[in-house]
Parts: sequence; structure tokens; C-alpha cells
Amino acid sequence: MATSQTEDTAPAEVIETVVNTDPTTSGGTIASTVPVGAVYAEGSALDWGASLVEGTVVLDETVAPNAPWSAVVKQGHVLTIVDVGGNQSADCLLYDAADPEERYSVPDTLAWQGNAYVRTGTVLRSNEGRPLMTVVANEIDRQDTIGGACGKESNTLRYGHHVMFHHGCRENFLAEASRHDLGVRDLVSNLNWFMNVPVEADGALGIVDGMSAPGRRVAVRAETDVLVLVSNCPQMNNPCNDFNPTPLRMIVVDPSSPATSNDANSQSTSEAAA
Repeated sequence: MATSQTEDTAPAEVIETVVNTDPTTSGGTIASTVPVGAVYAEGSALDWGASLVEGTVVLDETVAPNAPWSAVVKQGHVLTIVDVGGNQSADCLLYDAADPEERYSVPDTLAWQGNAYVRTGTVLRSNEGRPLMTVVANEIDRQDTIGGACGKESNTLRYGHHVMFHHGCRENFLAEASRHDLGVRDLVSNLNWFMNVPVEADGALGIVDGMSAPGRRVAVRAETDVLVLVSNCPQMNNPCNDFNPTPLRMIVVDPSSPATSNDANSQSTSEAAA
């Protein structure tokens, strides 16, 4: 079981079976080109948070800075994503676990709700118009789903050829998707949890200083079994992660099952690092 967290201790894994398997193709092993576990700035304030929804913890994992992550969230279960260091973009893709051809759709989601932002109550819809997940709790004013994902190509276009060696969320998505027999054709427009992309009066978009903070959270309920892919964004050319990549915490709970004392211990919130 997970134990209480401090600013120096990442959450323990509380599930034996993990969705990830060795990513292999006929050409050999696929691995992300993004370095995993980069050290964030000394003295960074970290708050490991807790689940936004009560229930039995079925999964509690840390996503290292720059790293990808994936898991299947069962129907009715709630995933809480904790922005441990503050303003750390968590790029996210959703797929119907039984049929990955049905996947998250930005146009369907925004058209159904008639608003450009993702907030509490937003239903995250598929390309078939069906609900995949619903935002049931959210601790920042708005979440983004129109800013897209960074990658080597877009980095070069936006910031110059001197950054062409910088890898991004696209590379993370490809590496993690390969674990589930998904590839380039399966990447679609994504969610950007904790990233601030305002829509200006003239329709222009910006990637600006975030509105999040250490320990801020968002919680989404699965309306069917959903494969969730996350890239802990490694971007270092704009403020989407405060130029200081920090960890994320992923907590899945079953709200239909009462929390145990061990679950309560695992959810204790750490003090921010001095």
C-alpha cells in the first residue's frame, strides 16, 4: 500500500498489475527519446496532494519529469491528476479501451458544450460523440484542449533549428502508444491539463504563465473503460511548465468502495518544500 508522502518521497505503487508492457515491434524495442527523471530546480516547492474524490485507491503512481505514462481507468473509477510542482503541463490522450479507434475528439467535446475551455462538468467526448470521461472536480479556473502537443518538428518551427534536438510530448505519446499497439495514425489533438492557453478577443491563442500551483488537481470519471495516455511535458521553450519540469501524481479510486485507513494514509498531503 502507498504510504504518507513527503517532499522527498514519491508515492508508492499500490497496484500489482500495470497496463504497461515491454514496447516492442517487429523492428525491435521502442523507447522514448526524452530523458526521464530530469532533476528539477533545488528548492522547488512540491505538494503530492491527494485524490479529489473519496474511494478505495486502486492505482497510485508518479510520472517522472519528462516521462510518459498510461493506464486503463475502469468505468466509474475516477482519476485525479496532481500538479505536484505547479504549472506542469500534463498532455493527455483518451481512447476507448475496448476499441481504440474511438478516441478523444476536441471538436466533438467543444461543440457539444459550446465553450472553448474545459471546466468542471465538461464531458470529454469521442469521435463518435459518446462520453469517454467527465471532469468531476477541478482546482484551476480552466483547462486547455486547443494548444496541441509539442514535438521536435513544432519546436523547430516555433523556436528555430537550434532546438531541433529537443524532444517533446509527441515523442512521449508515440513511445507510450506503442505499448498498446498504437502508432502515428492514432495520435489526435489532446488535452493539456494545467496549461494556460487563453483565447484573446481577436481569436488569437497564447501559451502564457500558468494559473496552477503545487498540489492543484483535476479529477475525471471514466464513463467507459478508458485508456489514458499522459506526457509529462518536457518543453523548455515556453512557460507551459514554468521552465522547471516537475513530477505528476496519478491516483485512481473506486468511489463505490469505501476508503480504508491505508488509503487515507496514502492520501496525506505533503508540506511544500522550503
